[in-house]
Amino acid sequence: MRDDDPLLLVFTSGTGGTSRGALLTHANCFWNNLSLSRTVELTSTDVVLSVLPQFHVGGWNIQPLLAWWTGATVVLERTFEPERVLRLVADRRVTTMMGVPTNYLLLAEHPGFAAADLSSLRHAVVGGAPMPEPLLRAWHRRGVALTQGYGLTEAGPNVLCLPDDVARDRLGSAGVPYPHVEVAVADPVTGEHLAGPATGELLVRGPSVFAGYFREPEATAASFAGDWLRTGDLVERDADGYYRVVDRLKDVFITGGENVTPAEVEAALRRHPAVADAAVVGVPDDRWGEVGHAFVVPRGGQLTDAEDLEAFCRRELAGFKVPRHFDLVPDLPRSSLNKVVRSALHVRPAEEAR
Repeated sequence: MRDDDPLLLVFTSGTGGTSRGALLTHANCFWNNLSLSRTVELTSTDVVLSVLPQFHVGGWNIQPLLAWWTGATVVLERTFEPERVLRLVADRRVTTMMGVPTNYLLLAEHPGFAAADLSSLRHAVVGGAPMPEPLLRAWHRRGVALTQGYGLTEAGPNVLCLPDDVARDRLGSAGVPYPHVEVAVADPVTGEHLAGPATGELLVRGPSVFAGYFREPEATAASFAGDWLRTGDLVERDADGYYRVVDRLKDVFITGGENVTPAEVEAALRRHPAVADAAVVGVPDDRWGEVGHAFVVPRGGQLTDAEDLEAFCRRELAGFKVPRHFDLVPDLPRSSLNKVVRSALHVRPAEEAR
């Protein structure tokens, strides 16, 4: 066995297009978990609750492999069921777990959350998307510290980390690079690396970056710029070196010459009291090139419509960012990791959209 022999074949979430098998070597997993251990320490006394699918990298390389290496206990779950998770935390004295914000939202919204015994759960890891401020506070009130971060399958996955004590003052941030991980920000058009505070595509390199896509050499080559992995994510780096993930580059659309990031519009819509969730995509428009089309899941017991949502957005956003079309839908298409799959949203003909 060699360091560069494949150890895991895990699949990307598919939110950016086709799901691909990513090969992670023994060395990739070693360095990824070494980085994690220096930020989110595990010992032989820990009990890790694993609720993420085993065909995704989070089900292996965000706690379980490190736990087995250190002699900790891993409680493996086939699916995520909020009531069962709350019971397992109490019964198995779970000390730490990992999930995406949707997991923590479903737990916090469960009727048994307030009274659940979470005394053993000293720490939890969040990935996949930024943790909304109200949800962060809900878990802090229960005495659970949260480490947030950013990663992608092709990077092992751990790239950026935001410890709990920093997260309280840097809401929306994904943090700084893990140990042994190097990142850069590149101009999306020229590929030039940008210094200081900057906005551009996040690049990653280091020993945890994957060996390539399984039997897809062309896709593998296209994912690199030299020895840098291209993440396809638009980020902002501030003067202190902290990174905020803005959106997927491919999802940013241009209306009247102005860039619009769907994530910003979605965040505004979620502030509406009658909105439970939202997703926005750019659609063709004869006058503006592209305009926003919002898919909105109403909150139970609350009433809203397109006119109300548009008026709300005009108070929250610059005019060009306000969606021109609104659809009220019962739910949003999601991946197995509960990420919204914008590419699966079906836009109706323009004359039927309002």
